[in-house]
Amino acid sequence: MNVTIIAGARPNFMKIAPLIHAIQRAQSNGKDISYRLVHTGQHYDKNMSDTFFEELNIPTPNVNLGIGGGTQAEQTAGIMVAFEKELLANPTDLVIVVGDVTSTMACSIVAKKLNTKVAHIEAGIRSWDLTMPEEINRMVTDSIADLYFTTSEVANTNLRNLGAKPEQINFVGNVMIDTLLANESRFVKPAIYDTLHLQEKQYLMLTMHRPANVDEASKLQKTMQEIVNNVHGLPIIFPIHPRTAKIFKDLGIEAENLFITEPMGYLEFNYMVKHSLAVVTDSGGITEETTVMGVPCITLRDNTERPETCTVGTNELIGTNPSAIKPTLEKLFSGNWKKGGIPELWDGKAAERIVEILTR
Repeated sequence: MNVTIIAGARPNFMKIAPLIHAIQRAQSNGKDISYRLVHTGQHYDKNMSDTFFEELNIPTPNVNLGIGGGTQAEQTAGIMVAFEKELLANPTDLVIVVGDVTSTMACSIVAKKLNTKVAHIEAGIRSWDLTMPEEINRMVTDSIADLYFTTSEVANTNLRNLGAKPEQINFVGNVMIDTLLANESRFVKPAIYDTLHLQEKQYLMLTMHRPANVDEASKLQKTMQEIVNNVHGLPIIFPIHPRTAKIFKDLGIEAENLFITEPMGYLEFNYMVKHSLAVVTDSGGITEETTVMGVPCITLRDNTERPETCTVGTNELIGTNPSAIKPTLEKLFSGNWKKGGIPELWDGKAAERIVEILTR
């Protein structure tokens, strides 16, 4: 069996790494499976892309389509045109897409129009929020995929409601957690930890990049004020997303306990998360990682496609209204945060299960 694996943006790289390693192990055990890795180039900043290939021991892609930036439509069109040429030149038995970025949807459409089967890893998750580009990507991809690999029973139910057949749905666990558990012993303490004389559980991590939080300057300013003013003076480490940085620099936000950094590599960022008191974020993937590491997570979103991080894990969804931040931080500092647990099959073996199913 020949498979083509698609990666386009930072969240994808953590998801394809264990899959490639599982395929390599299967090959060494005599299984008939080979892969071609296609990087669409959707994320083109080195800190958002190249470092992940190095840190997670992912082989150099067979091809980088070099799409780069642009609007949603420009990226989608660019990926589709380039990937059609790639797939015609290098036919495959199965195109494997992961997650919910633009590359996921665009490559799925191209594959199906060329009568090539599509497998979606992390299928079936839903926020039910159509203002999020990722939700549209998920819905389109799941509506045309042939094979689904899921992270939860909630996702299974969503797919069944979509009309997916039982034999198409495979509950395998979470490949993001495969990567986390495989690399936890390799986490790297970044220089800033010692430079700022940080201490375990005595600082917070912050990430923000979603339009609902960062596009409106006055709201971003208010959100930052609420966070800075309600952490009891503890340091806040903010690896800033390029999108957020463009807006942030004009606001002149400064505080003695706020430290802005460049985006961190995977091993450094997760070292910082693991040793932090808590994480404030609007990311989906980070809520999964904090759940497994047992770190309190405050999510600045009105909805989540990963409800198990709230119902089972350490995550709490508080919405995008800055007024919700102070009472939530008060709860954290009072010591009343939930302990949380680990969702079913988030055990580091999801990729093994996927490859076993594919080779079977």
